[in-house]
Amino acid sequence: MNNNEKKTIRLEAIDPVEIYGAANKVLEALCTYFPNLKVVARGNEIILEGRPTEIEEFAAKLNMLIERRRHKMNLTPYDVEDIFDGESSPDRFKLSGESVIVHGNDGKPIKARNRTQQEMVKAYFENDLIYAVGPAGTGKTYIAIALAVRALKNREIKRIILTRPAVEAGERLGFLPGDLKDKLDPYLQPLYDALGDMIPAKRLQEFMAEGTIQIAPLAYMRGRTLDRACVILDEAQNTNLGQLKMFLTRMGCDAKFIVTGDASQIDLPNKKDSGLLRGIELTKDIKGVKTIFFKNEDIVRHPLVTKIVKAFEKGETQ
Repeated sequence: MNNNEKKTIRLEAIDPVEIYGAANKVLEALCTYFPNLKVVARGNEIILEGRPTEIEEFAAKLNMLIERRRHKMNLTPYDVEDIFDGESSPDRFKLSGESVIVHGNDGKPIKARNRTQQEMVKAYFENDLIYAVGPAGTGKTYIAIALAVRALKNREIKRIILTRPAVEAGERLGFLPGDLKDKLDPYLQPLYDALGDMIPAKRLQEFMAEGTIQIAPLAYMRGRTLDRACVILDEAQNTNLGQLKMFLTRMGCDAKFIVTGDASQIDLPNKKDSGLLRGIELTKDIKGVKTIFFKNEDIVRHPLVTKIVKAFEKGETQ
């Protein structure tokens, strides 16, 4: 006796291509988990034939995919894999004062501490390239790294890559002791510090040894294609337009890129060479790109930092 049933699922208010994926790759990945289910996709309709329990499960997983698509630019077969591994909705994040991005080593919750940081978090889930620009102490880099660590823990990505241009702020690399790594580490130390707050030291060393977390100067990004990674370019005001273009064009499949910088702290010999603001202007109308501007009021360090920033700004305009 044949207990098979037929059911038609209609995709409402969403382009089927956004769910099926390029060349139907996402739908095909989903179907591999249901080898005994006949699946035929015709436009916005998916016709299922098979056992009722399998049809019900397929529909449930499909709804999870649709929900994920509401929070990210594109679906990939990795999203199907994550759903079946129990990570059904890693992108859900309520924008409230109690929203926790990730927990630190001591269990302390790391969360968006003001409205602009919340906007940055929201932008991360809705876009694949984020610019976060503003004065020192606003938490741009810290939030970016927290988002990357969260994505790694949720298996949304396979790697975290952190990079900075090796530009001196009043010092010269050649006079620093040690080999190239020793010379560059001081420039990358703020990134190590942030990671050290969120990942136990031993586990962080393991991640770095196996390449799951990589910290490198910007020049090392040339020629690479970065797939399924969260890639953060810090201190981007110290890149020229060519370097910024080189970095942005490293973006591979299912990657998230975050660019942080402070246009008031350019360390290049000629400040006009900075490509950050020009790069933002050139890419502002591209879908999937979002810029978040932090202000002095968003500074979350010692209260004196806000006053210091304002004092220096006033002095520079006189």
